[in-house]
Amino acid sequence: MSGPIYLVAGGGTGGHLYPALAVAEELKAIQPRAQIVFACSDREIDKKILADTDHAIVPQPIRPLPRGFAGWPAFVDSYIRSSRLAKDLLGDLAPVAVLGTGGFAAVPVVRKAAASSIPVGMLNPDAVPGLANRNLAKYADAIFTQFESTADHFSARLTSKISCVGCPIRKTISKANRDEAISFFGLQPSLKTLLIVGGSGGAQAINQAVAALDDMLDQFAGTWQIIHVTGPAKNFYRGSPALHSVRLEYCNRMDLAYAAADLAVTRCGAVTAAELTASGTPAIVLPYPHAGGHQMLNAEPLSSCGAVKIVPDACDPQINAAVLGEVLRSLLSDTSQLEVMSSNSQALAKPQAASDVAKWLADMAH
Repeated sequence: MSGPIYLVAGGGTGGHLYPALAVAEELKAIQPRAQIVFACSDREIDKKILADTDHAIVPQPIRPLPRGFAGWPAFVDSYIRSSRLAKDLLGDLAPVAVLGTGGFAAVPVVRKAAASSIPVGMLNPDAVPGLANRNLAKYADAIFTQFESTADHFSARLTSKISCVGCPIRKTISKANRDEAISFFGLQPSLKTLLIVGGSGGAQAINQAVAALDDMLDQFAGTWQIIHVTGPAKNFYRGSPALHSVRLEYCNRMDLAYAAADLAVTRCGAVTAAELTASGTPAIVLPYPHAGGHQMLNAEPLSSCGAVKIVPDACDPQINAAVLGEVLRSLLSDTSQLEVMSSNSQALAKPQAASDVAKWLADMAH
């Protein structure tokens, strides 16, 4: 006899799928016979993230809202086709609940599920909800946030539906072993490790700023080493020749990357913010400056508690390098600061987020 079926809707960026995968892991622990189906976008990043899982995957043709009039016919066509697919999925699978992860790929399934009176949970780990979640909130039976302040950005009518549980992340992020991480990446155990990462697709601004700091970084060759997750621009720059370094286009073991790291340089997406606190990793964050500035809002609660240092992305490689270099030099030289930042970061962690969301979903099966 098969178990209950849950449908996860969303994708298009790694930030939307990673929390859902953490929830799926916890849901399987609660209900081993549960079946979880991901209705994601057809972008390559979704395929890459879900490729190593056992979950069924249904790519949708849905596209994000176009920026110009010329893109509207294709968008409307993709939305109509995705809505039909969503209706068929819900009819064929009869899921006990739907979990919307945010983003454009969540829209057709969440709307159709609400119209069919199927319980809908919605993840909103960013400090400020994006366009999709602002529009989908009224269809949700429960809204799960990472930050208390997020409730202020939804209608007051939805307050009773909102639970600030944190951002779901996998348990391995907080439990990974440093010795295993050192071995996995081929690092030197006697050196401290600087982790540089810009998310699933890399961050050109971070790559450019770090490229300009090679000479400065060379000065720390006797005490530090580097893991750099570059994104597609793997050969973008020469790298620091004096430092032992590992350069990766994509890292599918971020749990081990955080376990190895004594300091990180990164963006501040919702998942990154949660992973930094769960792993207690001190960080210098360059929040993505576009998309409404939501990453800066993610970073500010961590900064105010002394867990991270913020370097605003000036969209100018020389300015970014100058400011980042000053902060980096200070932290690489005086590692006592890192211990304080790590303690402050861990104090913000909400490790039960994935479990809390999974329990809500499981309750829908009764």
